[in-house]
Amino acid sequence: MTGTTAPRSGHAPRHGDGAGAPGTPLVVVGDALLDRDLTGRADRLAPDAPVPVVDGCEERLRPGGAALAAYLAALSGREVTLVTAVGDDAASTRLLELLDPWVTVVPLTLTGTLPEKTRVLAEGRVMLRLDRGDGRATGVTPAARRAVAGAGALLVADYGRGAAEVLRGPLAQRAARVPLVWDPHPRGGPPVPGARLVTPTAGEARHFAARLPDATGSSADGLGAVMDHARALVRAWRAGAVAVTLGADGALLSFGDHPLLVPAPARHGGDSCGAGDRFAASAAGLLADGALPEEAVRGAVAAATGFVAAGGAGALSTTASPGGRRPSAAPRPEGPAPDAAEEVIRGVRAAGGTVVATGGCFDLLHAGHVGLLQAARATGDCLVVCVNSDDSVRRRKGPGRPITPLSDRVRVLRALGCVDAVAVFDEDTPERLLDVLRPDIWVKGGDYARAELPEARLLKEWGGEVVLLPYLDGRSSTRIAARAAVSAGGGTP
Repeated sequence: MTGTTAPRSGHAPRHGDGAGAPGTPLVVVGDALLDRDLTGRADRLAPDAPVPVVDGCEERLRPGGAALAAYLAALSGREVTLVTAVGDDAASTRLLELLDPWVTVVPLTLTGTLPEKTRVLAEGRVMLRLDRGDGRATGVTPAARRAVAGAGALLVADYGRGAAEVLRGPLAQRAARVPLVWDPHPRGGPPVPGARLVTPTAGEARHFAARLPDATGSSADGLGAVMDHARALVRAWRAGAVAVTLGADGALLSFGDHPLLVPAPARHGGDSCGAGDRFAASAAGLLADGALPEEAVRGAVAAATGFVAAGGAGALSTTASPGGRRPSAAPRPEGPAPDAAEEVIRGVRAAGGTVVATGGCFDLLHAGHVGLLQAARATGDCLVVCVNSDDSVRRRKGPGRPITPLSDRVRVLRALGCVDAVAVFDEDTPERLLDVLRPDIWVKGGDYARAELPEARLLKEWGGEVVLLPYLDGRSSTRIAARAAVSAGGGTP
């Protein structure tokens, strides 16, 4: 038996990963799961066995496997179709409810019941995992063939339960025409030839490389071994590129020679559950919209890093309904949208932490900026930096500014260890962005001590506070720019 949802009507206009125009629709093919977290506290052992007792469990359900990848892609504002095996069992029914209305589901035939994965957590640590459900995809429906044949971009999230196998022929045909990202699984098969990008973990790359006909049998884990595995897999799989994900170390992108190491912008010790799906979904979306593989991998590393910082899959909210919040149809300013910052904030708030924000142009970042940002981060548990767009800087500073374009300013800020997220605003002041982020503390430099801050009135609406921090004297982007101009002209400042 199969379960299905009809294509949803009335979707709000959607936007791609960081794009200002609607992104290319994405078709995700793979094995869906139903994930469940039981979260409580553990402060005693059971009297009849030396095991912890988890009290006060709160249950949270979310899409899992390929369904999580599809859900994450849809939350970024993209139109997403999921081709997966679902049935009429209780888990399938609940999964379809969670995906509605974000994702259109096209069914494959499911034999057995939808797999379920349950984690028991205490104080954020996984104490136990329970798996049940033996369902596999065993048949292809005409609607599934049509969805793959008409896809403008494809993501295969293979969890080794048959979906990629039964559609292998149609996927191979479509890979010759459109971007296809393949996220493999040790229980699944190799990607179809012609995949634009394959995204194994280091362990998966080692697993697949060891099964190649000319495998050397090496089980090393170092970066050199990862490079060797990626090189061998690009050639054996006839893939455009292989991006081996390295967890907190980022990813290694190989085209067969001279790999590119893409480090993570920051290290976070959060829940990494779902980070691989976030990486693959982001890479697929970016490739769909015309990005080069290098650009797609950089964007995917940044997205996965922010996802982990925000609490991973365990922090996802699936309570949205047809009348609930949708991805905004309004044009976004250039640069990172508030969404990534909101992910970080949700994770901090879920842990009971304090959210700090500050803002500015940050054109020619100098020691005064860095000192302020470090001090701001020390006042709470995360720091979100609100940055003026290029147009906003131009209106405030004049036609010669900014000296440094927004993309570079954002990249420099993200590289600072004290900065957890960056969000961009296009207005002259950040009030509208602050109303979205709602930080607990808004930090300004001490040079604003006698100024009237419109942000102060706004923060009072949700109980936030404005905090002034000392500013390092004598540091100014304007003065640095003036001295540079004089020096370039041969004069004396």
